[in-house]
Amino acid sequence: MISNQPPHSNAPWTIGYCTNVHAGTDLESIRDNLLRYAVPIRSLAQRERLPVGLWLPAEAAAQLCQEGEAERFADWLAEQRLEAYTLNGFPYDNFHQRIVKHRVYEPAWWSDQRREYTMQLATVLDRLLPAGRNGSISTLPIGWPGEAADAAAIDRAGENLRRVADHLHDIEQQSGRRIVLAIEPEPGCVLDRSSDVVAFFDRHLPNHPHRRYLTVCHDVCHSAVMFEDQQAALRAYAAAGLTVGKLQVSSAVEARWTIMSRGRRREAFAQLAQFAEDRYLHQTGRRDSQGGFELAEDLPPLIAAGPEAVGDEDWRVHFHVPIFLESFGNLGTTREAILECVRFLGSEDAPTFTGDVEVETYAWTVLPETMRRRGLAEDIAAELTWLRERLAQLSMIS
Repeated sequence: MISNQPPHSNAPWTIGYCTNVHAGTDLESIRDNLLRYAVPIRSLAQRERLPVGLWLPAEAAAQLCQEGEAERFADWLAEQRLEAYTLNGFPYDNFHQRIVKHRVYEPAWWSDQRREYTMQLATVLDRLLPAGRNGSISTLPIGWPGEAADAAAIDRAGENLRRVADHLHDIEQQSGRRIVLAIEPEPGCVLDRSSDVVAFFDRHLPNHPHRRYLTVCHDVCHSAVMFEDQQAALRAYAAAGLTVGKLQVSSAVEARWTIMSRGRRREAFAQLAQFAEDRYLHQTGRRDSQGGFELAEDLPPLIAAGPEAVGDEDWRVHFHVPIFLESFGNLGTTREAILECVRFLGSEDAPTFTGDVEVETYAWTVLPETMRRRGLAEDIAAELTWLRERLAQLSMIS
């Protein structure tokens, strides 16, 4: 029997890393990447079993839906002492092609293609999860605004999400596993603030049977780029009765211009220019001295304008940097937002939380060379170790 009550908010936390940092869209590539990186990370992080947030693009998801493939993959993961607990269902296709930018938001949720892909992921995850384990899937925040994102399209997105919720209900009835879909607000998208998410749920997903399976993925970097207060964002979800189905631990680049001398500002601008790369979109939140906010769609046009054009107090750039960094050179990070977030999630005022935590520094391969001092496995293991140590200090985990 499925309970009508939400799960307890103090669920044990499961901490892993997201494999969207690795290239490869088919099952063979995914296996190779897990052997090359995840297995060494497990040893380096000194974990008996390593939870992995699997990125399964459409090609791999279709392969795993073939008869017996998911079960064979689950057995292989168990042999490697890797545990699937969550999926990243945001990037549908090749996330490591030369230029991704806005393509990562396609297909949008008003497309049936997005709905069918997500249902495939849920079917696969049901077969991959260890016995007695629930799971989560993160997904894009409806799509990127534009002519296609009219009111009718948003209505279709709501309908597609409700149909996915019905599919997740059927899975729970059959297997007993509760898999939630977690919508991940991102700067510039149809849903880019907690208030947008709450409003969308109120209009399109108001019923509890759907909200049992449709939840929020809170990405700390995304929230910080929008200059959201972490506690305020999470309180908004709690007040709306929304579950945080997944926490993505990530950190943004920050340039606090007004605390720099003119010389340091020029140095910081030159340093920031190294992050204006061509593969991913790097939305930049800009705050002025009066607290006004403006979101730039991408970093390169701001860099092209030159340092003399900077009139803001603070910039935060959507570029996922190592979560253990507080600063580097003349630039800082939003690492403190991570600590603020996890502290509040452990409080009595927090929203219901499934406990699925995923470190998502997908940009390791496009970071400036000076920030990639070790191998990728060593760097990711260092992130996981840093997070576990901080959570232990806060008595969030033992």
